[in-house]
Amino acid sequence: MTRHIPTWLIYAAGFAHIAWLFWLGETGGLGPEPINALERELGEMGLKLIIAGLTITPLMRLARVNLVKFRRAIGLTAFLYICVHLLVWLLLDVFLLSEIWGDIVKRPYITVGMAGFVALVPLAVTSNNWSVRKMGAGAWKRLHRLTYIAAVLGAVHFVMIGKVWEIEALAYLGVVVALLALRVKPRFRQRARMVG
Repeated sequence: MTRHIPTWLIYAAGFAHIAWLFWLGETGGLGPEPINALERELGEMGLKLIIAGLTITPLMRLARVNLVKFRRAIGLTAFLYICVHLLVWLLLDVFLLSEIWGDIVKRPYITVGMAGFVALVPLAVTSNNWSVRKMGAGAWKRLHRLTYIAAVLGAVHFVMIGKVWEIEALAYLGVVVALLALRVKPRFRQRARMVG
């Protein structure tokens, strides 16, 4: 069933949604502080897509549905959202280069967010067949474990943005931790069997 669904639909939906968010911001549909709302919507959607990418392996194990072909499209679309989120902050919110660097250094939630973005960059750059062939499947898989770090940093960044503890942000962090725990458990069992 899933093999008949083209992956370009994910990219198209991402571009369309981002354009729609900008249109809402321009027409007053994002409330009295459209820039802040736009930043939040873009960042939150990027985090949701990172989480969606992490759910693919557990879903395949549980439902036995092959979703591998969607992983790259979901990951790259997540990176697109995070890039636009960052650009909105850089170009529409902060403006000055000196203030940007000051915010990164002085505000922990921005430091964490930037670290998450840096972790995503090599993943986006190597999300192509040429990189898999050039690096080798093993090295490529090891590099792409940075996804786990980026997911945790993104979720922590989202929690830290709020002035109070938000249930929604904490829920994202909880889901990320749970998904990573699901990945660790099978590996632990496999090693235990090898030792036994």
